[in-house]
Amino acid sequence: MSIRLPRMPQAVVFDMDGLLFDTEALYRDAMLAAAQVLGRTMPLSLYLASIGLSGEATRQSLGEYFGPDFDFDCFWKQAAATFHARTTTELQLKPGVVELVGSLEELGIPFAIATSSGHHDVRRNLGLHGLFDRFPVVVAHGDYQLGKPHPEPFLTAARRLDVAPELCLALEDSHNGVRSASSAGMMTIMVPDLLAATEEIRGLCVGVAGNLGDVHAALLHHSRGAHVPN
Repeated sequence: MSIRLPRMPQAVVFDMDGLLFDTEALYRDAMLAAAQVLGRTMPLSLYLASIGLSGEATRQSLGEYFGPDFDFDCFWKQAAATFHARTTTELQLKPGVVELVGSLEELGIPFAIATSSGHHDVRRNLGLHGLFDRFPVVVAHGDYQLGKPHPEPFLTAARRLDVAPELCLALEDSHNGVRSASSAGMMTIMVPDLLAATEEIRGLCVGVAGNLGDVHAALLHHSRGAHVPN
């Protein structure tokens, strides 16, 4: 799938879950199983709608669906235990991550992570694949007041990178993440994982990639002087 960038980015901001790591299916299975432990049935659509949201927003969404007597803390503890147990043996990098990161380093383009997950999750995931030192700038839960789809996570990343948001390229797999990055003013590419790009989401993106290899190819193409007129 060919992606044409309107301009060469001066920085790149990555989402983490579902974009760098194949975690969304693990989260899905853990959350559906946790709901069953509590005697509830969680529709897949409810999980999909929560992708990219903060923990607080997920709490609100599940509370609205299951009602005020739903024990979210117990649910979250159960889901987290199942997820963390599986990540130790099943956490996989998404295709193209290492190659893209290596090219950004060679091109001298700074990059960051902007995620709804906590710093401990970022450290664990990056550490399991020897990538912790490759991502010196991480914006995670606790670094902003308003999570995705609000633009604050991406605006915070741009500020820490010292690059104007409109000069940043954001890479996202979720609808809420795309909304966040686009509203921050960033060039945005969606790399779908569990969610397909809708008409709305395509309208917020400069392109939809099949995988990070497509993004890598677009950056190399642009860096070699094949500029697209504005």
